[in-house]
Amino acid sequence: MKKRTLALAVLFASGLMAAGIAQAKTTLKLSHNQDKSHAVHKAMSYFADKTKEYTNGSVVIRIYPNATLGNERESLELMSSGALHMVKVNAASLESFAPAYGLYNLPFLFRDRDHFYRVLESDIGKQILASSKEKGFVGLTYYDGGARSFYANKPVTKPEELAGMKIRVQSSPSAIAMMKALGGIPTPMAQGELYTALQQGVVDGGENNLVVYSDMRHAEVAKIYSRDEHTMVPDVLIVSTKALDKLTPEERAAMQKAADESMQEMKNVIWPAAEKEAMEKIKAMKAQIVEVDKAAFQERVKPLFEEFRAKDAQSAQYLDAVEKM
Repeated sequence: MKKRTLALAVLFASGLMAAGIAQAKTTLKLSHNQDKSHAVHKAMSYFADKTKEYTNGSVVIRIYPNATLGNERESLELMSSGALHMVKVNAASLESFAPAYGLYNLPFLFRDRDHFYRVLESDIGKQILASSKEKGFVGLTYYDGGARSFYANKPVTKPEELAGMKIRVQSSPSAIAMMKALGGIPTPMAQGELYTALQQGVVDGGENNLVVYSDMRHAEVAKIYSRDEHTMVPDVLIVSTKALDKLTPEERAAMQKAADESMQEMKNVIWPAAEKEAMEKIKAMKAQIVEVDKAAFQERVKPLFEEFRAKDAQSAQYLDAVEKM
């Protein structure tokens, strides 16, 4: 009888402990604008799985894809109000919130993918992630957003060929300035509107990475992809400082570890596979990839570097360091 009573007491205590653990579980809502098949969703799913594993289930990341909670700007507003905890945004969209992100929007800043990652993983990359703290959020990690190039129904192999062309760009001051410097007509619009705009001749072309070019089926209506790789703008996984402050130090460390590992998974596995698949889709849509000599394009955008360097001492320091890496 005593043993049975003791066993019941242990089970009861275990039940209370389990209930306490369940109550202590923190669920963080994460919004992004891509579908579940996209590389960035796969990277964030990896992040969510690792966060749950490293926190022993005390922190759960619930992902809302396909802009179901709004586009990037709307999601940022929801995060500011406390209704949303995490958002994946492109660094170009963050420039108006944290000017340091404008560094990544400079055309031809990175020599290649290796240079790109060395910068993101450096102290400068970490400083930029933390630069938005006063705005109520910080970056956890970066995800590969590919190299952006122009596409239209004619080749764009030199800046002069952009004259008079309406090119869809992101709603970013840097993207608009780049387009003007290269001689084209910048036309900001939502990415989801571009297929129809290309089809109807509202714009003459777009600019994005190979994965978007294939997955959004822009290759059906803009048959020539001119690979100049003018920008390599990363995606950024950001989290509300209010949500972060509610986690224990151990939970924050575990989530950061998961974020860092998800970036490496994207770098080494997910993005290369996505680009390989994109190339196959582009061939199936009978689109053409044209290689471009970048020298003339790079010459045109030099004034943008001087303008960025003249902003303030911090901007100049960042740019000088990146160029030396």
